[in-house]
Amino acid sequence: MTMADEGNKDVLKRIADALERLAPSTASPVDWAKGEAFLWDGRGPREIAPFNPVDIDLLTGIDQQKTRLLENTSRHAQGHAAHDVLLWGSRGMGKSALAKSVIRALQVQGEDIALVDAPSDQLEDLPALFELLATVRRRFIIFIDDIGFVEGSSEPRLLRSMLEGGASQRPANVRLYVTSNRRHIVSRQMSEQDDPINPRDAVDDQLALSDRFGLRLGFHAASQDDYLAIIARYAEAHGLDFEREDALLWAKQRGSRSGRVAWQYIVELAGRAGSSLA
Repeated sequence: MTMADEGNKDVLKRIADALERLAPSTASPVDWAKGEAFLWDGRGPREIAPFNPVDIDLLTGIDQQKTRLLENTSRHAQGHAAHDVLLWGSRGMGKSALAKSVIRALQVQGEDIALVDAPSDQLEDLPALFELLATVRRRFIIFIDDIGFVEGSSEPRLLRSMLEGGASQRPANVRLYVTSNRRHIVSRQMSEQDDPINPRDAVDDQLALSDRFGLRLGFHAASQDDYLAIIARYAEAHGLDFEREDALLWAKQRGSRSGRVAWQYIVELAGRAGSSLA
């Protein structure tokens, strides 16, 4: 096969993939009214089973964020007014874990609410998901993890439309929970300041996007005390002992203190002890 033939084959494959994405969605293979959590891949859903996020009581050092998100999600589950939420801040501090744990906690309490995990790079497919969920008599949280946009992308305006007032606005039984490492989601590039064509437009679009979230929760890097408290809580729950200096050395070797680093230390402790965390 010549290089030209290989090139043509690659083009045909990309065209076929694009046509498949544009094709009408097939009948939903899952029961939206019964599952606890779902994954949406842009063409259809599949159920996530079992749905076992971290127990909400184990999440430490983010008490204020936990209380506010639990309250907002409970309102939505009960059919009351509730916000779309932006969870922003340091990596590994529990943004994703909290979003999922809150929903699971309410399900255990008997609330009829479900999570739909949607990829951050396929926002253009969300209106099709909205149409499906709008017909279901229950409440949903669409969870979009680690969102970010490249410079010049049209996706920020699409997301703004979903959040407020656009043709693709999400239905009343759906709220969006989005995580980002940046408070304003899209970084402010100096090139935007130098754009001779209405230089403020790009910056205003970025700031206006984060403003569309009625609730914005910040997650900051863990202090030493917070880090040790997280480890102590996990260690107690799993019957493990740890030494303070060893835990601090673990964080120093990784160059950060966070809930994720704390959990990795717990995995290390369990491994040393020859026990399982299952």
